Amino acid sequence: MIRPPYLPRRVLHWIAAGLSALLLSAPASAATTLRVDADALAMFRHADAVVQFVMLILVAASFVSWTLCVVKLNAMRESLRGVRGATAQIEQAACLADLRDLDRATTAMAEAARREITSSAALIDDGRVEGAAQRVGERIARIEGAALARLREGLPVFASISSVGPFVGLFGTVWGIMHSFAGIGAAKATSLAVVAPGISEALLATALGLVAAIPATIMYNYLLRRLAANRDALATAATLLAGLAAREMETIAVAAARRTGSA
Repeated sequence: MIRPPYLPRRVLHWIAAGLSALLLSAPASAATTLRVDADALAMFRHADAVVQFVMLILVAASFVSWTLCVVKLNAMRESLRGVRGATAQIEQAACLADLRDLDRATTAMAEAARREITSSAALIDDGRVEGAAQRVGERIARIEGAALARLREGLPVFASISSVGPFVGLFGTVWGIMHSFAGIGAAKATSLAVVAPGISEALLATALGLVAAIPATIMYNYLLRRLAANRDALATAATLLAGLAAREMETIAVAAARRTGSA
């Protein structure tokens, strides 16, 4: 070690010892600081009021998306199971009267078909089956669309959270950084230790925005696939039910024609 001529050897030893102690203690001190500052709850408590409000909105949005996902997933699973069971029953039925204990959607379709057949009984006896079958198909299609609309309810919430969440978090971050720099200006201090806590608290808002948005995007895409499976199952059940009703109306028309011919 080169010693400047104007420094005593003892002073150099003191400086070297001090630097060694500082270097050995710095990592532990930095680690302790990082552990303290990495506490999300502590950062939330020390954040600006606007940033806290943004964080609460994002946490609430994440809670809503998870809760709604569970509700919609259960509803779609139950609907798909019920429609598939009803489809198997429709395939084996000889007439509408053979259908029992169907799910909500197919029960409404079967009831609509029965009402239309009853209302058009005179026309069916006269052999006018085509118009009655068309009306039955239209009623069933409306019920099918209403069932899909019920399953689709709530899905736009996921799209909104996934698209807006990151920007809400970014707003909180920008506001927090502005607040931190304003504090630096008021304190007339340029030390990184002054601005770092505020910036870390602000960045937590962006992290929460991503935490809310990424799962919502995954949930939205998954529920869309489940909705497509329900749509296909409902379309199959509606087609089979319309065919069963048409066959029943043709049977009634043939029996009426035979009675008229024998009379």
